[in-house]
Amino acid sequence: MNSRARRLVRLLLLVPALACAASAWAQSPHRVDPQNQYHYWIRLNTKVNTDLPNSGLNLDKPGCAAVTYTIGSDGVPMNVQLARLVPKSDLGNAAVTAVKNFRYGPSLTNRIGQPIDTYYIVPFNAPDGVDGMQKVMEPCKLPGYGS
Repeated sequence: MNSRARRLVRLLLLVPALACAASAWAQSPHRVDPQNQYHYWIRLNTKVNTDLPNSGLNLDKPGCAAVTYTIGSDGVPMNVQLARLVPKSDLGNAAVTAVKNFRYGPSLTNRIGQPIDTYYIVPFNAPDGVDGMQKVMEPCKLPGYGS
């Protein structure tokens, strides 16, 4: 086989492989920061119920929990995990339970329901006002989530 024929065979083998890789990449969720999540998904329930412990470590201290999850194509959170808890406390399970109860609908720009990876910061015992809330939530911001 001459070199031109070899190149043609390699090209013919490479094209389907690249098409499969591109298809898999397009279907895998990408990371979206919470501030830009509305471009993809809109949370439908504004209140969720969760069980809080009656006693435990740092239940009355201001703090936050960062919970990572994937919004699936059906709008239901999956792979919900506690990523950060500041300060250490017994409120992590309550944050995870709250996020598991979120429900989403696709935005107008996401009619196909593309899944995304994102996170939510659950504040605990935050002082009143925007400044107090931001101060409590700041330690729970997670790096690596683009728009």
